[in-house]
Parts: sequence; C-alpha cells; structure tokens
Amino acid sequence: MYAVIETGGKQIRVSEGKVIYVEKLDVNAGDNFTFDKVLMVGGEELIIGNPYVDGVSVDATVEKHGRQKKIIVFKFKAKKKYRRKQGHRQSYTKLTINKINS
Repeated sequence: MYAVIETGGKQIRVSEGKVIYVEKLDVNAGDNFTFDKVLMVGGEELIIGNPYVDGVSVDATVEKHGRQKKIIVFKFKAKKKYRRKQGHRQSYTKLTINKINS
C-alpha cells in the first residue's frame, strides 16, 4: 500500500517503513506527526481525492532536523564588472513513515 501526500508545496509518494526528507516542520525530534493532506491511496484499489481523500491520514515519526549541503548561487554579466556570489543551505526534516490509515 502506498499514498501520495502533500507537504511543503511538494507531492511525495510514501509507503510504510520509508524514510523521507521534507521541508522543515515545526515538530520536535522523536515526536509523531500526522499528514492529513493525502492526495491518493494505492494498493489493491486506487483511490484518488478531489483534491484530498477523506478519512485517510499518514502517521510518521520525526527522526531529526538538519541542513543540506551548501549550494553556490553565482550571477555574472560579461563585460559589465557585475558579479554576485551567494550561498544557501536548505533546512529539512527527516521522517520515517509508520502507518497509512485508510
């Protein structure tokens, strides 16, 4: 059984036992979190929501919070002496999917 959830403006396919990385959530490490925005549930039969499936949720455990590797944003215009260098590190939350409640 699998489900497609919406979090952080993205859609993620999850199944029980899967480890996912999502945009940072305001939850402490070790706590449980429930996703209510389930777009689709698949398995023996396919259930598609409009836009969400009623009565279905996904339970997950927060493993840790962290930040990804730094990326460099470099802007450059030739022959104009224009250069801008900027770094960015995106925050994330690591989750383990426990159960899909349908």
